[in-house]
Amino acid sequence: MVLFPKGLKALKHVAQEVGLDRRGASLNLDGGFDAAHNRQGIFNAGMIPNSKENPRHRKHPKRGRTRLFNAVIHALRMHVERTFAWEDTFKRLLLRFERLQPRHYGMQLMASTLINLRAFCGVSTSPPVKGYPAC
Repeated sequence: MVLFPKGLKALKHVAQEVGLDRRGASLNLDGGFDAAHNRQGIFNAGMIPNSKENPRHRKHPKRGRTRLFNAVIHALRMHVERTFAWEDTFKRLLLRFERLQPRHYGMQLMASTLINLRAFCGVSTSPPVKGYPAC
């Protein structure tokens, strides 16, 4: 959470370098980033914060205008969370033995490929069906 302002600044810089228009884009965050200064920084960057409001032990809803929250877009976060969970299964990537960044990215790419190959092809003990390629 401390690195969020620097990360947002880096995101704006990369988007500007690549030529992406970030106006109106949603930025999905979890409840830990639910702070007024974080939402204000996202609004100032031209994006829409999409984080579920942290109730902070309230029994009744907070008065005033309701925050912008799109549950459908927020549900897509699970794809990202699942990807990071898959990466955590590969201990070599988790411990980060590779000091050089390109090598680490290469290892991440290989791990993602293996995970997707295993998910798409599945592990089967039966012989392949005639006419279909075996994974």
